[in-house]
Amino acid sequence: MNRLRPSPSTLASIKNFTTVSKCRRRAEATSLSDRSLLGHNIGTRPSINRRRLFTSTSSTGFVRPSKPVHHPRWINSKGNARGVAPGSQNKAKDGKEEREVELSENSEDESTNGPPASSSGASSGSSDGDSPSSSSSPPADGPPSPPQSSSAITRQAVPEVYPQLLALPIARRPLFPGFYKAVVIRNPAVVAAVKEMMKRGQPYLGAFLLKDEHTDSDVITDINSVHPVGVFAQITSVFSTSGGAVKDDDKDEGLTAVLYPHRRIRITDLVKNGSVTSTAQVEPAQEPEDLVTPPPTPGSSQENLSEELQKPTPISPLPLQTAFLHDYAISIVNVQNMVSQPYNKDDQYVRAIMSEIVSVFKDIAQLNPLFRDQITNFSINQVAMNVFDEPDKLADFAAAVSTGEVQELQDVLESLVVEDRLRKALLVLKKELINAQLQSKISRDVDSKIAKRQREYYLMEQLKGIKKELGMESDGKDKLIEKFKERAASLKMPEPVRKVFDEELNKLMHLEPAASEANVTRNYLEWLTQIPWGQHSKENYSISHAIKVLDEDHYGLKDVKDRILEFLAVGKLRGTVEGKIICFVGPPGVGKTSIGKSIARALNRQFFRFSVGGLTDVAEIKGHRRTYVGALPSKIIQALKRVGTENPLVLIDEVDKIGRGINGDPASALLEMLDPEQNTAFLDHYMDVPVDLSRVLFVCTANTLDTIPAPLLDRMEVLEVSGYVSEEKSVIAEKYLGPQAKEAAGLKNADVLLDPASVDLLIKYYCRESGVRNLKKHIDKIYRKAAFNIVQDLGEDVFPESAAMPDQPKDAQGQAKTVDAQDAPVDASVKSESSVPKSDGERLVTTEQRKPLDVPASVHVRITPDNLKQYVGPPVYHQDRMYSTPPPAGVSTGLGYLGNGSGAVMPIEATSMPGKGGLQLTGKLGEVIRESAQIGLSWVKSHAYDLGITTEPSAQFLTDRDVHVHMPEGSIGKEGPSAGTALLSAFVSLFTKTKINPDIAMTGEISLVGQVLPVGGLKEKILAAHRAGIKTILAPAANRADIEEKVPESVKTGIRFVYVETVNEVLHEAFKGEPVAERWKDTLPLPVSATSTPSS
Repeated sequence: MNRLRPSPSTLASIKNFTTVSKCRRRAEATSLSDRSLLGHNIGTRPSINRRRLFTSTSSTGFVRPSKPVHHPRWINSKGNARGVAPGSQNKAKDGKEEREVELSENSEDESTNGPPASSSGASSGSSDGDSPSSSSSPPADGPPSPPQSSSAITRQAVPEVYPQLLALPIARRPLFPGFYKAVVIRNPAVVAAVKEMMKRGQPYLGAFLLKDEHTDSDVITDINSVHPVGVFAQITSVFSTSGGAVKDDDKDEGLTAVLYPHRRIRITDLVKNGSVTSTAQVEPAQEPEDLVTPPPTPGSSQENLSEELQKPTPISPLPLQTAFLHDYAISIVNVQNMVSQPYNKDDQYVRAIMSEIVSVFKDIAQLNPLFRDQITNFSINQVAMNVFDEPDKLADFAAAVSTGEVQELQDVLESLVVEDRLRKALLVLKKELINAQLQSKISRDVDSKIAKRQREYYLMEQLKGIKKELGMESDGKDKLIEKFKERAASLKMPEPVRKVFDEELNKLMHLEPAASEANVTRNYLEWLTQIPWGQHSKENYSISHAIKVLDEDHYGLKDVKDRILEFLAVGKLRGTVEGKIICFVGPPGVGKTSIGKSIARALNRQFFRFSVGGLTDVAEIKGHRRTYVGALPSKIIQALKRVGTENPLVLIDEVDKIGRGINGDPASALLEMLDPEQNTAFLDHYMDVPVDLSRVLFVCTANTLDTIPAPLLDRMEVLEVSGYVSEEKSVIAEKYLGPQAKEAAGLKNADVLLDPASVDLLIKYYCRESGVRNLKKHIDKIYRKAAFNIVQDLGEDVFPESAAMPDQPKDAQGQAKTVDAQDAPVDASVKSESSVPKSDGERLVTTEQRKPLDVPASVHVRITPDNLKQYVGPPVYHQDRMYSTPPPAGVSTGLGYLGNGSGAVMPIEATSMPGKGGLQLTGKLGEVIRESAQIGLSWVKSHAYDLGITTEPSAQFLTDRDVHVHMPEGSIGKEGPSAGTALLSAFVSLFTKTKINPDIAMTGEISLVGQVLPVGGLKEKILAAHRAGIKTILAPAANRADIEEKVPESVKTGIRFVYVETVNEVLHEAFKGEPVAERWKDTLPLPVSATSTPSS
């Protein structure tokens, strides 16, 4: 039977096998010398008795299948070609000692034992191994036996060419040749591949930096996810993540691999991205069970076959040495080596940069101990050579030990030009030096502060000890207790309060100062000893002194002043004014608060004011419990502490606006404080001891009495402070408001005069309120405008800034002082044309007061009615009467009281239309005024026959018509019963088709049977009628005394007052002289007491 012709792959296997035998024999010849050399390198490390073959092997392929004889590895082809062992070749070439590569125990065992024999046998090489076997049959024996010297140690050389290898992505910072790096591998496939690589004696991989520093992976799925330039690294040792040795059965546990980079490499192609597992292995040719020798080819013989076997056959392009890696789901890449460009180490530029790098290293080593250790290790490794001989290693070391930016470090790694690499490394190192200097500065500052504080603490403790030994100063708690005792000795504490004080003081003496209860007790004793027990100011009940003070502060208000003088007279006789709570009620701006201040000044009492407007927490009146954090006593206790006497005048402002919330009802809590029968033993929640408030004079203010609770109002004596009339306002403006506003505007000594006629115009057309607050605002505005005109007209020449403030201001010690400028941000889109210079970051400050500038005597300013509009603008009120001529039927004139404390003349309009007899009211009318309109309409319906509206007493009226009543100025709310007479008169005028004289105004509440009842606000109403030119006023007869006594004669001049008791009198006076009034003499007779009183 003819034999099969071997395939080309078989011929290649035979060729490689002969190479194996030859390399083994050469390794045996050099094993002894290598062992002694490695033993010198490892020092005390025990010798390894196993022989490690440093060869290149491959699987043999014959006609019958066989297993690989050894794990294949790339070797230095250059050394093999010369027939020299790789370790010896590298030593001869470089003249330097190679690093020892640690091998795992598993790899050593495998090298010693050798791979198992092929199932089909292997051809044994010749004894010398110079020529391959020429036998056509497969060898029967396995690989050649190892040499007898089993204790020899061979050095593992790093392959110079390793075109395909496992790619491991590295996160955060790249690796540099010559510097170890430990990496953690957690991917099970990569862990298994690394273990297999260590077993096979091929511990080489490529480490490439990930571009995204926030990701971490052990495989490369996309070639663009990593930087193309990395390092060819050798795995020197591996450890499990748990800290033990690596075992073969550790399937899922990660490992830590120590990498030693050797050189720079670049990725040329991503062979396998690690996403799927593929198998790439060498498949030997399969042989049938019955070997049949094929017939010989014509022209061929056994000699031709032997010659063909001896011919070199091209090696398969599949990298057999890394074929086993394709069994794992890992990343495999093709790489090429990157070689630095040639350079001259004696170049001046290169040596200058290296010198600077060494200098920076020295500076950093002085600041950072970690750098000092790393530089020491590097110096030990480079002791055999000059650092200037290898600038590339110096650049790599500078980048490897620095903590620079990732991209900057990668740029150093990718630089092949040594000059460029040195420059980039120097930049990274400089930044590291700046960071180290800043860190050192911060450390020194912190240390100095801590040392200063410690020194101060020790000195203070020593000072305390010295003073205590000399008796100059006692302990802090003893000093505090002594202070409380001194305070209590100067006070006239009641016996219950003294007992509480002693108990609390005794508690404080036995408490540690650091205890929380000690702080609470201390605060309580502070308040208890600061209440002025038994201390009061000397009071002055002189009537003449009180009159002088009241007249100085207020004009008019005769009734209020008389009541205050009566109050003082009683106090003069009794010796005390206990049990009096006064409440001033009036519109805003009439001087209620200032009256309280005047009373305190007249009595020579301390003054304290607090407002309860909007107050919703009862703790402000009764205090907090001491158990609460931040607890405080009530406002009245705080007032006693502030004034230092137990008889001050306490002004409680806005008592009508007190609120009520979830924290209690403060108005009800005021009852105990303001009740003369209870405040002799006022119990504050915080103090928890009775406090006598009977000597305190309480003065309350309010704008209205409607919102004050009745029990609280019952405990107060109410004094009504009505508004001022025009004459009073003019005097107040001339004596008080004008001089104050002039001085406030800086025109005290200037010739600026406000004409009295201008003040009258202000009062009439701008400030009709009862108070003078709005008038004060307008007068202030006039003088401010005058000051602005003077400064603007005269300019900086007359009023230079240097005259008011020196150019170089100084502080109290006479030194120039600056602070950081805090300028307002300027919008960049707005171009400022101001000449003011921009701040340079600092601003001068001073304690000197700015000097006022005097107005020249040549300046004269007069504010007259003609130019008043230039200062305050157009008038607010244009007319006082809507109808200056007789209005149509259905219109009457009423008098109202506005919420701001002023009166107004308000016309009332009524009309009818077809409908169902309804009444419609408009003009923002309140509920009470709506009821007044309904009452007036009902009275007119019930007296329709008497009024002449119907012809028969039983006739129906307004069954098919609606009535609409409107009061102009609908935006102003209107409320109250005083428009009853005016509404009824409008209805009668509408239904009788009779006009009412517009010079007649009326006010008064009506009842359903036609009675006219008294109303309030007559002073303001009469003032409004006087201002509008009303000739006759119909007022309730019950208000006659109020009008005659409280309304000034100047206001009543020219007005005829008609006091009425019934509606009949109102109708007879309003329609006097009309034909319909003649019929009413019989149907609506006048009472006998009806009279009219004209005022002169």
